[in-house]
Amino acid sequence: MTTATGPLLSARGLRVVFPGRRGAAPAHAVDGVDLDVGAGEIVALVGESGCGKTTLARSLLGLVRPTSGTVSFEGHPLGYSAGALKAYRKRAQLVLQDPSGSLNPRHTVYDAVAEGLRVHGYAGDERAAVAGALARAGLRPPERFFLRYPHELSGGQRQRVVIAGALVLEPELLVADEPVASLDASVRGEILALLLRLRDELGLSALVVTHDLGLAWNIADRVAVMYLGRVVECGPVESVLTRPRHPYTQALLSVLPESGADPVVLTGEPPDPSRVPSGCRFHARCQVLASGRASAVAHRCRTEDLPVLPGDGTGERTVACHWATKGTEGAEGTTQGTV
Repeated sequence: MTTATGPLLSARGLRVVFPGRRGAAPAHAVDGVDLDVGAGEIVALVGESGCGKTTLARSLLGLVRPTSGTVSFEGHPLGYSAGALKAYRKRAQLVLQDPSGSLNPRHTVYDAVAEGLRVHGYAGDERAAVAGALARAGLRPPERFFLRYPHELSGGQRQRVVIAGALVLEPELLVADEPVASLDASVRGEILALLLRLRDELGLSALVVTHDLGLAWNIADRVAVMYLGRVVECGPVESVLTRPRHPYTQALLSVLPESGADPVVLTGEPPDPSRVPSGCRFHARCQVLASGRASAVAHRCRTEDLPVLPGDGTGERTVACHWATKGTEGAEGTTQGTV
């Protein structure tokens, strides 16, 4: 989904390389990513721990400066001066995973939510703005929470305070890093429903970083699957999660009870980003290659790198896999159950 002039948020050829310590090789945490988030759209960024999701999210917010590539907001390249970043962060806000770690235990709820207003020199009615943000986050009546401290709130209420702190500046984009990972199952649904309501009522866009494909199914319009610094499959959530084409996406889906598929156990840990393998970076763990079904492209899988995926936000389905893009019967015909 895009605005009239293009995506709200766009990354092109984004790379983040961290220098190695004591002579070690540099780590390619994000390695040539194209990704878009459209106006009023929720995109889920999915992958195992260590695949680069959080680094990518932080680079999209300007918290980590890319080694190369560009980040654009409403078609304008992101500037990295203090003034440019301060202006950008009024429009794009981060929601962290752990609300207990995000909130200062010595600050009341009022002060926690008002902090952004004070940083940005808000000249309006601060009390009304804080009350409105708390109400939008589902804490009603908001005045009842003004003088409470984080330890006096439930986990779900603390996460709502964090979300209210992001909403108080009236941003157009939220980047939520594992926003419900620390919450009980009953509360998770409430927070996900809140994010959907904010999208519907405020036209808010969101990039939700998660390892949980079930969460992606419940909340996202599109899903981008990340492996070792690259987006390996991207498209409309229903298309990707019911007809996954990349073997890595198929493996992630297979372990969900709702998938109806035989679980795929990936061998070994994800490769070290400082030692990216040649060819397809997934080939050493690929269940399709190991089974012999990809014999026609096996040599290419092991030796030929894949092009960076396009990400123009038009809803097209993209996949970085030699086997899938050859149009073989196994790749095109693979279907998982609905999650």
